[in-house]
Amino acid sequence: MPEGLIIVESPAKARTLKRFLGDRFDVRASMGHVRDLPEKEMGVEVDDGFKPHYEVVESRRKTINELRSAAKGEREVILASDPDREGEAIAWHLAEVLKLRDPKRIEFHEITSDAVRRALESPREIDMRLVNAQQARRVVDRLVGFRLSPFLWSKVQKGIGAGRVSSVALRLVVDREDEIRKFVPVESWTIDAELSQKGAENHFLARLNRPAGSAATEKDAKFEVHNEAEAQEIVSKLEGASYRVIGVEQKRRTKSSNPPYITSTLQQDASSRLRMRPFAAMRVAQQLYEGVELGAEGPTGLITYMRTDSTRI
Repeated sequence: MPEGLIIVESPAKARTLKRFLGDRFDVRASMGHVRDLPEKEMGVEVDDGFKPHYEVVESRRKTINELRSAAKGEREVILASDPDREGEAIAWHLAEVLKLRDPKRIEFHEITSDAVRRALESPREIDMRLVNAQQARRVVDRLVGFRLSPFLWSKVQKGIGAGRVSSVALRLVVDREDEIRKFVPVESWTIDAELSQKGAENHFLARLNRPAGSAATEKDAKFEVHNEAEAQEIVSKLEGASYRVIGVEQKRRTKSSNPPYITSTLQQDASSRLRMRPFAAMRVAQQLYEGVELGAEGPTGLITYMRTDSTRI
C-alpha cells in the first residue's frame, strides 16, 4: 500500500520520480494547469479588487476525476509541481479543485534521488505569496489582452493580439530600429601588416595605430583612415619597409568561469550557437529537467530547473 499520492505536472516527471520512489508513493501527473480564467470572457472583476473567476480547463476534467479518486481516503497528498510561481499556482489550484484539507507542498530544483529525498523530509504549506504573484501576472495578461486586442483589430488588422510582454518588447524593437535608421555610417579603414622573424614559420598581425613621425608616448586622438585612397597611399609607403619589435610585455590574468545559465542566457546561447528558437530551447530544457531515458538507468533528470533568473545553485 503506497504511503501517499504525489502529484506533478507531467508524465515524464512522474516516470522519473517513480524510478526513485518505487511503490512507496503513487505518482500521478496533472498535465499542467487544471483551472484558468474563462476563454471567451474577461473573468476579472475590475471593480471588485481585480478578483479573478476560474473555471476548470475542459481538457483536464478526466485527469481531475482520476486524481480525485486517487486522493480519496486517508492517504497523504503531496503536491510536487515546479519550484516557481507557476508551479505554486498549479499546486494551489489542485488543492482547490480536489478539495484537499491539508495538502503538503514539496519542491526540488533537480530531479535526483537525493533532491527528492530531501524535499520529502521537509514539506511545507502552499506559499500564497507566490500564488498571488502568479494570479497578478495572469490578471494583467488578461486585462492587456482583452482590452488592447479589440483596439488593434479596429485600427490595424483583425486577428492580431497585444500582450503584457510582447507589446513592450515590440516597442523596444521599434525604438531600436529607429536608432538604426537614424545612424549615419562613416567610412573607416584599418591597415595591418603580417610579420614574422626571418626564417620563422610563425607570423603575427600588427596594426598601424599612429602616423609616421609621431612619438609612441603621444596621446593623440584615434588614428583614422577615412577612405580607400588614403589607405592605398599609406600602404604604398609601407611597401618594402623593415620592422622591429621594440618591446614585449607579458601579463598574467585570471578569467572566471561563466555563471550557471539563467533562462535568458540559456535562450541566448541556444540561439547564437545552435540556431534554436526560444520555444524549442525551453522544450528541450524541460525534457532534460524532467528526465530522459538513459538505457538501463531509466528516466534521469540531467539539469537543474531552467526557469529562473538566479545563478545560485
